[in-house]
Amino acid sequence: MSVVSGDTWTYATAEAIRRAVVEGTVTAVTITEKVLDRIERHDKAIGAYTQVWREHALRQAEEVDAKRARGEALGPLAGVPISLKEVLCTRTGFTTCASRILEGFRSPYEATAVARLAAADAVFLGKVNMDEFAMGSSTENSAYQITRNPWNLDCVPGGSSGGSAASVAAGLCTASVGSDTGGSIRQPAALCGCIGVKPTYGRISRYGLVAFASSLDQIGPLTRSVYDAALLLEVMCGKDPHDATTVTLPPPRAEAIQEPLPRGLRVGMPREYFTEALSDEIRNAVVQGIERLKTLGATVVDISLPHTAYAVAVYYIIATAEASANLARFDGVRYGFRHPKATNVQELYELTRSAGFGTEVKRRIMLGTYVLSSGYYDAYYLKAQKVRALIKQDFDQAFAQCDVIATPTSPSPAFRFGEKTQDPLQMYLSDIYTISTNLAALPGISLPCGLTSTGLPIGLQLIGKPFAEEELLRVAYHLEQTGICNIGRPAEVQN
Repeated sequence: MSVVSGDTWTYATAEAIRRAVVEGTVTAVTITEKVLDRIERHDKAIGAYTQVWREHALRQAEEVDAKRARGEALGPLAGVPISLKEVLCTRTGFTTCASRILEGFRSPYEATAVARLAAADAVFLGKVNMDEFAMGSSTENSAYQITRNPWNLDCVPGGSSGGSAASVAAGLCTASVGSDTGGSIRQPAALCGCIGVKPTYGRISRYGLVAFASSLDQIGPLTRSVYDAALLLEVMCGKDPHDATTVTLPPPRAEAIQEPLPRGLRVGMPREYFTEALSDEIRNAVVQGIERLKTLGATVVDISLPHTAYAVAVYYIIATAEASANLARFDGVRYGFRHPKATNVQELYELTRSAGFGTEVKRRIMLGTYVLSSGYYDAYYLKAQKVRALIKQDFDQAFAQCDVIATPTSPSPAFRFGEKTQDPLQMYLSDIYTISTNLAALPGISLPCGLTSTGLPIGLQLIGKPFAEEELLRVAYHLEQTGICNIGRPAEVQN
């Protein structure tokens, strides 16, 4: 997955593209044109992009080539074509969060993560689809279009960063930037067979990330190699005066992940993640991946995360409560959609929000408003926060016994459209293995570890200690070097 595909460059790594552009082997414009042409050929079938910024992308690429011609130093992502999730504020194009309520909205400012990527000479191809306001696990909740899984066009790409994962898997970009509130980077990465990283909360600025649940949201990369993910992380991480939750720590270094694994590496296998509810096919693939860590000198340790059973309930109380507060700003008064038939303030709120929000967003706003309401706050929200602390405590105790934790990323491979939309609980359980990481503010990465008998990718998740992205990515990088991620490319988009 990390090699150049013929002369197209569309499946090249960010590392290879940057080196070639710096050395003059190929121009940034040439690479950008090839990827844009591929988008034109294949995205009609996949539906990853909501906006393609052809002129803007070529202009950025021309600037990279002009810098090289002038003898100026190029950034660490020089000429690398990147797609951006619709939830990220950009001055270019629209920022809709895949919702009718923000249709046609132009942001007056740029997200810090986007600005840092641009300063590193990345090329932005456009924005990609998602579940509305990042609420979903299949990208079926987008107000605008369906995004299909490149491995099987009858299946979902996961969510909420489904457009990001599909665009990476299909070679419609080199890397993408998504957001992860309860698994929204890692789960679609698993379902589409690519790499997805959720950093520790506070690693990457949330300034310019339209908020879903502010104590859980994090921005992160989706790529086709672990090293590429580390490159993007190194660029995006860092303190930001616009986001008080960002930490003053040096960013994880991409070069450091290639260093040898530490002796005596301990890998924890939480027994609560390997129950009978997990299919044999996924269990076997994940266990085989963990066995490969043994060949690298690691010791596997049996651990327990006893409050895992409460994670989904805790998440859907805290996340919906925060969503209820965050989405109150979308009222038709200041920006976005305003219902034309409103004759007074109450009608303006009711009609605008009824027509502007989709079913899942309304469901979560109502849930969140309920758990925050008088008489229910202590019974639900306060209790959920207490259990969240217990979940975090579980991980603290587990990391006293191990250095990294290995689990499945998703309980199932990509499922068919409509299969879970009629049962919200089944859809919520799609994130059962990823939610705890957000609640505990830990870093996590999903990488492919095989295919099902029907040819769909399976994801293995590694979870690290707080702010230990360098160590976590080092383990993932060396595991990748064993060949575990070599699952090929989607047959649907070979040409």
